Amino acid sequence: MLDPTVPDPKLLSILVCPADRGPLLFVDDVLYNARLRKAYRIEDGIPVLLIDQARDVGDEEHQRLTR
Repeated sequence: MLDPTVPDPKLLSILVCPADRGPLLFVDDVLYNARLRKAYRIEDGIPVLLIDQARDVGDEEHQRLTR
């Protein structure tokens, strides 16, 4: 059974960052753009890919997300 908080793997394979159209990493229940250091939340298994709702990520969290 799939976890309802995790997006479908097929969906994850085609999602891109709306800001730079680059790939996103699925880490710690967020979709992360390491190039721009932006994290997009996931609500009920649905990615919220709105640029104005992306969260800025600091150095420490960036290191943790990109390990």
